[in-house]
Amino acid sequence: MKTKLLGRTGVSVSELCFGTMSFGGDADEATSAAMYKACRDAGINFFDCADQYAKGRSEEILGRLAKGHRDDLVLTTKCFGPTGADINARGNSRRHVLRAVEASLQRLQTDRIDVLFLHQFDRLTPIEESLRALEDLVRAGKVIYPAVSNWSAWQTQRAVDLQEHHDWSRLQVIQPMYNLVKRQAEVEILPMAAANGLGVIPYSPGAAGLLSGKYLGQGSGRLKSNKMYEARYSEAWAFEVAEKYVAFCQARGLHPVSTAIAWVGAHPAVTAPIIGARNVDQLRDSLAAVTIDMTPDLRDEIAALSRTPPPATDRLEEQRSAKT
Repeated sequence: MKTKLLGRTGVSVSELCFGTMSFGGDADEATSAAMYKACRDAGINFFDCADQYAKGRSEEILGRLAKGHRDDLVLTTKCFGPTGADINARGNSRRHVLRAVEASLQRLQTDRIDVLFLHQFDRLTPIEESLRALEDLVRAGKVIYPAVSNWSAWQTQRAVDLQEHHDWSRLQVIQPMYNLVKRQAEVEILPMAAANGLGVIPYSPGAAGLLSGKYLGQGSGRLKSNKMYEARYSEAWAFEVAEKYVAFCQARGLHPVSTAIAWVGAHPAVTAPIIGARNVDQLRDSLAAVTIDMTPDLRDEIAALSRTPPPATDRLEEQRSAKT
């Protein structure tokens, strides 16, 4: 397992990040512990979590597993979604962010969060309010690096500009969705991140299992049983891309899951794709991504199987002429 620098932090993280969303949900505590051990044995020191995962149980399990070697790890968590019935127990208000972090620290059994993501953009709260909450937490030593997830390029850039204007601690990491069938991040998010020196840890590199091929034909699983994933990948063209991609991998003796993760990780702006699993057997294919020799030519061949999103200006003629 190689390591990479996380943005401009000077912190080295493994080239894969393990997402713990399954801890306490699809994976019971014993299975979670087995996957955690497999990740650590493979050289992963980077673990991603959120206060909403399994209603806080994911953080609790991760905290117990990290006990005794917490300083060897880089832990992230997130806040935004509802954590209770109260109308204010959600969002990116300074009030909620501060309270959410205190609760996460208790569940994780730690004195600091290495990377705290604002999980979504809050249209009801001014960006300055949310950023001041992050600054307060950094000054208190409870958060080391501020970060955002699922924010657009302009929202992220606005945040960086405000932080630099106020001399506040700057965003260091972003977490967008990115995979072969969800390539919108290539248009503005990834170039913006590279220009600002932000670390990038994309989620869903396997498109919720779509790129594994198991949902082609009569397959079943969370893509069909989970309404969020069903809506995200419901368009026919996405399944057509997946079918072509799986056939491409089979013809070249490549595992589609490992290759999909390696494809994401090979983007020059990406620090570490987030992998996830429900059991150790499923995890092995994701860990094997580091064995794929994702050359520029192979990456281009795979990209050609999918739709390339138009440039931000939508001037397709310029995009085409740049390639000739």
